[in-house]
Amino acid sequence: MVANAQHVKKVPGRKTDVKDAEWIADLLCHGLLRSSFVPPKPIRELRDLTRYGRKLVEAQASERNRLLKLLESANIKLASVATDVFGLSGRLMLRALIEAKSTPQEMAELAKRKLRSKIPQLELALEGRVEEHHRFLLKLQLDRLERVENDIAFLEQRLQEKLKPYAEQLARLDEIPGVDWTLAAVIIAELGVDMSVFPSVSQLASWAGVCPGNNESAGKRKSSRVPKGNVYLKTALVEAANAAARTKGSYLRDKFYRLKARRGYKRAAVAIAHKILVSIYHMLSQNVCYSDLGDLYLDNLNKHHLTRNLVHRRNA
Repeated sequence: MVANAQHVKKVPGRKTDVKDAEWIADLLCHGLLRSSFVPPKPIRELRDLTRYGRKLVEAQASERNRLLKLLESANIKLASVATDVFGLSGRLMLRALIEAKSTPQEMAELAKRKLRSKIPQLELALEGRVEEHHRFLLKLQLDRLERVENDIAFLEQRLQEKLKPYAEQLARLDEIPGVDWTLAAVIIAELGVDMSVFPSVSQLASWAGVCPGNNESAGKRKSSRVPKGNVYLKTALVEAANAAARTKGSYLRDKFYRLKARRGYKRAAVAIAHKILVSIYHMLSQNVCYSDLGDLYLDNLNKHHLTRNLVHRRNA
């Protein structure tokens, strides 16, 4: 049995490995240990892939930032002109900078499509002080960046193969506003598809870390910070909530902005993440599709409240 270490702590001040082992054995004999959630092997393999994919994406972002910092140190202002320094045009210019055989005017002519309208600005942005030291590091970082991108593509291909048995669940999760294929894969990898392992949706929300904290003593609420929970699932849900807040015509967008006005951006994002998780729980446990309530649902729920607010706004 895999137990939560927080649930089996020994009394402070008398802690040794032997006493801990005795205490845990005593709890187990009396049936007082609660086992932790251990997903089946296929889901654990998915977890390894999605979590390693996250590390690769973080490494890719770090390498890009280092490369941009190197360009700034050489007085190359390419990022201030080109929207995507690592697009087709940007990479051609970076390779030209490494080879050191082209003038700023010749490098600016490497621009493609819409970027060609900014050739005069590119000529000024590419006039820097690129030395041999900069070219060495630039080549090293660009080669490393391309290797990471190839690894990400290879890992995504492997992930798609592993997700074939869960194609139906992926399609359903993709219906939720803010949830795309990548986030749906993370959700399935962290939760699995069998919701019976969680006694209720409330316990699932607590396990994921997207519910308010409960710390009350002597009738006073001390803190309502969200618990730590599963950091991989929590960040994926909050990312989905931020994307849902930009989906026009959806219930989640309307609810987000109502909560944001009263409670702030971060609390609103966590609340929408909680709503998305509740939807996921019912969709996977009951095998149903997502049904959006629409952006007018809350207005129709209490028309008297809506009328009062509109009159107040008109008179303000």
